[in-house]
Amino acid sequence: MTTSLFMRIRDCFPADLNKTLLETTDGSRFTYRDADEWSSRYAAALHGLGARKGDRVAVQTDKSPAALFLYLGCIRAGLVYLPLNTAYQTQELSYFVEDAAPVVIVCQPQRKADMEGIVKEKSVSGVFTLDEDGQGTITQAALEQPVDFAPVPCADDDLAAILYTSGTTGKPKGAMMTQMNLWSNGRTLVDLWGFTASDTLLHALPIFHTHGLFIACHCAMISGAGMIFLPKFDREQVIAALPRATVMMGVPTFYVRLLAGDDFNADLVSNMRLFISGSAPLLPETFAAFHARTGHYLLERYGMTEMGMATSNPLTGERIIHTVGPALPDVEVRVCDDQGQVLPAGEVGVLEARGPNVFAGYWKMPEKTREEFRDDGFFITGDIALIDKKGYVHIVGRAKDLVISGGFNIYPKEIETEIDKMAGVLESAVIGVPHPDFGEAVVAIVVPDGTQTLLPDDVMNHIKSLMANFKVPKKVFFVDELPRNAMGKVQKNILRDEYGTRN
Repeated sequence: MTTSLFMRIRDCFPADLNKTLLETTDGSRFTYRDADEWSSRYAAALHGLGARKGDRVAVQTDKSPAALFLYLGCIRAGLVYLPLNTAYQTQELSYFVEDAAPVVIVCQPQRKADMEGIVKEKSVSGVFTLDEDGQGTITQAALEQPVDFAPVPCADDDLAAILYTSGTTGKPKGAMMTQMNLWSNGRTLVDLWGFTASDTLLHALPIFHTHGLFIACHCAMISGAGMIFLPKFDREQVIAALPRATVMMGVPTFYVRLLAGDDFNADLVSNMRLFISGSAPLLPETFAAFHARTGHYLLERYGMTEMGMATSNPLTGERIIHTVGPALPDVEVRVCDDQGQVLPAGEVGVLEARGPNVFAGYWKMPEKTREEFRDDGFFITGDIALIDKKGYVHIVGRAKDLVISGGFNIYPKEIETEIDKMAGVLESAVIGVPHPDFGEAVVAIVVPDGTQTLLPDDVMNHIKSLMANFKVPKKVFFVDELPRNAMGKVQKNILRDEYGTRN
């Protein structure tokens, strides 16, 4: 049987294609028929631009129904979708374009000139635009295209997307997600979380991220559900939409912000059946306060860019704070020591996972891919965990000094490299410290070399000019030297203890 990720999702659309798939803040409604027809138009437009099966399409656009339909158009045409965070700056974008070699780029209109500068002398068919209202040159190219573009068949191990995740060495890695990776995870989560066609998902997440696109949107479309599609998390808009929703997915920051006002209460969410939290650790006080206020226990789950979701607290059954639940039905997880020996229940080690959701490897990085997989196919997540006797996974730490701020992964090395290049800087260390809204905030500790006067704003403005805003240090401290152990390694645990409570 010839099929593809798109064909499988399309087969799940409701029989009545006039059912609403998306409702936006201005009251506009977009049906499953719109999704079907516009995905055809975008697929045909991309095909007309020379994009063929396996080619990459890079997309850095605002969230909109059109942006979702463009994604569907890419996978309908057998293309590899490359979503890019809208906060990425020129230096970051240059690397992604150079590394992934997309055939077509779609960006925000205000980015067009910058993007054309990046792709100069590269084999790109063109740079096209798409704005927050769904208008732009890619939409113009799609308008006259047919609504019956034949979906391109794909093998299960053909690529569907490449998702860049920051690397510990400062070099981002492109996680290669196959057709089956994305389909299997969506299908499993629909069943696990009880999605049906009667659900309405309150969608306030970005769609350049695994959470918002492959988890949230796939769950809705595979179950034939509807979505209230907000451009971003806006507390007033979420409060207004909650009475008409049944499910919400969010990062812990969303729930902290909702709890900040008395207007968020049990009456408001009486129609809701499920709140899901992920992409960052959930604080026990948030879990407890949420239940006290609403009667709902937040469902915490665990995943990564490289594998979508791997574990989840149960829909029916005990949701235990400090855990991310047991493995999904088609996923295996284990905890191992540094030598790869499996540890018994209750012992702390590195979490590893294996299943149809686990990515195919890193784009053009075969050696890195080999390093991250065991010989028996288990992916080494780098997260420190234990699995209790009930099979629930407890994430107890993060390897490699990863910082998670507002649900975004930040690798300090990337920021440290740029700070260390600054005139007047001898060395630096970047850490994450507790933050009431974002979970963690980026803080830089800098050792000046004495050649010139440096101010905290100098460091922050330098990083802001190079990187996405979520990577910019919230605070900068200057010190004479960094604490080191006997081997000369910077002791970031000491820095976190010292600077974690400084205002």
